[in-house]
This record gives sequence, structure tokens and C-alpha cells, in this order.
Amino acid sequence: GSLVVNYPFDDDEQGVAIYSKSPDDAVFQQLALSYSKENTKMYQGSPCQDMYPTEYFPHGITNGAQWYNVPGGMQDWNYLHTNCFEVTIELGCVKYPKAEELPKYWEQNRRSLLQFMKQV
Repeated sequence: GSLVVNYPFDDDEQGVAIYSKSPDDAVFQQLALSYSKENTKMYQGSPCQDMYPTEYFPHGITNGAQWYNVPGGMQDWNYLHTNCFEVTIELGCVKYPKAEELPKYWEQNRRSLLQFMKQV
């Protein structure tokens, strides 16, 4: 897990971790920022220091392929074949949080979700 908004492309022609810009890159960045700006820890860019001390996401967003390459991912497929603009929102450093922690996750992401929906 991590705390970041990832946007297309998740893959590139060489199959390496490098920025892979989509034709709608500016729109994807706007969508990703609309979410991350409302989550303080995410927006700061270094949310998982204990687990990943060198990981840094400027403003809490990243191009998928620049983070790590995912060939054949659903996010890219939907964008290319159905014109669906999709981002992946990683909600926390712990992949499977305990049930009693879920209200905290809700509070950390409630404003982000509302701001994200306003982008429609």
C-alpha cells in the first residue's frame, strides 16, 4: 500500500519505470490533485516514511509508469478502449487496515472524495 493518486499511463513502450504521458495528462493531473490536496498527509508526498523512506510523490500524485511499470493494467485499458478517465487512489501504507481504523480512513478521505466528485 501507499498514500498517493496514480494516473495513466501505467505502462510505457520500453517496459521500464519512466514517465509515460497520456494525451490527457493535464486533465489526469488535475483530477489527481483535486483528491490529494484535501488529504494533508497524501499531499505532503512522503506518507510511508517508515516502510518506504526514499519514496516521494510531489503533491501526493504520480504517473503510474514513473512509479512502477504495470503492463496491461485496467486503468490504461479503460482509458484507451472506452475513453474512461480512471485514476488509482492508494488509501494508506497498510494494505489491510484493522476494522477499528476505518473511521480514521473515512475522515482522512471524506473531503477528498467530495472534491473529486465535483470534478465531474
